[in-house]
Amino acid sequence: MKKNMGTTDRLIRVLVAAVIAALYFANIISGTVATILLVVAGIFVLTSLVSFCPLYAPLGISTCKRSK
Repeated sequence: MKKNMGTTDRLIRVLVAAVIAALYFANIISGTVATILLVVAGIFVLTSLVSFCPLYAPLGISTCKRSK
């Protein structure tokens, strides 16, 4: 798997996941919406850890800095 996520992209995804988790644990979101958002947050964290987004690959997107 070739990395296709840059540092900024990874940081934003982790922050979004943290906000979703905080909203869930503060009981601001609940029910089906909470479940869906928690799954999305988990995917964001997982893709940030491996620096690879499966949706970027077929679209040819890469947020990594290009090496010269």
